[in-house]
Amino acid sequence: MARTALLPLICGVLAVLSFGLVKADAPYRYYTWTVTYGTLFPLDVSQQVILINGQFPGPTLNVMTNDNIILNLVNKLDEPFLLTWNGIKQKKNSWQDGVLGTNCPIPPNSNYTYKFQSKDQIGSYTYFPSTLMHRSAGGYGGFNIYQRPRIPIPYPVPDGNFTLLIGDWYKTNHKTLQQTLDSGKSLPFPDGVLINGLTHTTFSGDQGKTYMFRISNVGLSTSFNFRIQSHTMKLVEVEGSHTVQKLYDSLDVHLGQSITVLVTLNQPPKDYYIVASTRFTEKILTATAVLRYTNSQSPASGPLPAGPTTDVHWSMKQAESFRWNLTASAARPNPQGTFHYGGISPKKTIILANSAPSINGKLRYVVNSVSHINPDTPLKLADYFKIPGIFSINSIQSIPSDAPPSLATSVMQVNLHEFIEVVFQNNEKTIQSWHLDGYDFWVVGYGFGQWTEDMRKTYNLIDAITRHTTQVYPESWTAVLVSLDNQGMWNVRSAMWERQYLGQQFYLRVWNKVQSLSNEYDIPSNFLLCGKAVSYHR
Repeated sequence: MARTALLPLICGVLAVLSFGLVKADAPYRYYTWTVTYGTLFPLDVSQQVILINGQFPGPTLNVMTNDNIILNLVNKLDEPFLLTWNGIKQKKNSWQDGVLGTNCPIPPNSNYTYKFQSKDQIGSYTYFPSTLMHRSAGGYGGFNIYQRPRIPIPYPVPDGNFTLLIGDWYKTNHKTLQQTLDSGKSLPFPDGVLINGLTHTTFSGDQGKTYMFRISNVGLSTSFNFRIQSHTMKLVEVEGSHTVQKLYDSLDVHLGQSITVLVTLNQPPKDYYIVASTRFTEKILTATAVLRYTNSQSPASGPLPAGPTTDVHWSMKQAESFRWNLTASAARPNPQGTFHYGGISPKKTIILANSAPSINGKLRYVVNSVSHINPDTPLKLADYFKIPGIFSINSIQSIPSDAPPSLATSVMQVNLHEFIEVVFQNNEKTIQSWHLDGYDFWVVGYGFGQWTEDMRKTYNLIDAITRHTTQVYPESWTAVLVSLDNQGMWNVRSAMWERQYLGQQFYLRVWNKVQSLSNEYDIPSNFLLCGKAVSYHR
């Protein structure tokens, strides 16, 4: 056969092979999301909510480890808007973090295309609005990262997946809630709890089969306890960490956190209550759903399964029972436990103390005596273009002080590749929840009262789980260890949105004097410019 006759055949074979490889690997996933207002009845009262592509909650992102996400976000609201990716590490790419310290908000009737990778992650995560009080109106959704086909998971593949977005909810419009905070007052107690945006919903499965429940707390202010009538739950993953598999009758999930459990439908065929109720609150709010066997013969009945008491000690003991599965592969084939975090001496200790003082006659929330204010120019842009006067790296100290509370744009500098210890010290009588963008951390210790160096003797330095959000119990402390391997400007914040909005946050500048694309990507070509950065060229 002549060479010219072979060319079409070879090209055709290559085209088929290329198509098959791309289809099998699916390295890029493209989305267009349009954000609008809509009118719904989440708590049986008509109210304005935020929809994404007409959905409340928004669409669930289902991707695989190392997929590249190209997401064009179109803002049709009457206010600037941003989404942040809760728990997605954004490796070397804080440009896509979606908070006001890194990104300009998307103006009304405009758009921005996020470009990032689910690099070396698996597990259950979420996304939500980071601007103003938009989170109280919706705009949130699930973000599930699955393992690639060749990466084993430490349990049989479940027969189905359910994503449960659970959180407290207000009947009041989000702009009215914002006005309350701007006036210097605290928000009232929430009006109810929603499961996937509803007060009643149903999840169905076949008797004898096992289902995965991905459970996230997308609320504004309260922890909740989750349970399923007559069923136990096997905890298998916490925010990307495969756990030692234990059975639980109920599980506490704190603000901003996600857990994954397996539930086997091994009871007589009927309907069973699913219950989520607020924790550590004087008034208990409860949401119910139904777990329905497909061959069910009767509706759910009997009393709701009882939750735990308000005892903090019970919850702390449960949290300490979450352990890393050291033999399981994570997003890569190597076992999770190959990183021996307990054998590394921290280079620095940061102690963060929260409080709620009055500044200029208005309620504010502070960290180490400083209440954060967002400048018009994102810190990331100010840092990149070296714009003076936007922030100072000495604006917040790494340990608490007796200084009077003040307002400032809070930035703390740490060095790339350092290994540090962070202690969250809570001297208030309410539970706290803290989140770190761009990272996960080992939660090595909980304790009551004041943290001291002697508390290190109680740390779990063998199999503590990693996660991106940790609770800090009332008048208690929580200690974490962090490997600073992700350069950028990263938000450290309260997951309690009132506290975040009124200043309980700051930015961690993970810095290296040698600027290199191997440490951090360059500014994206489509990056929005605002504030004093408008006149600068990329």
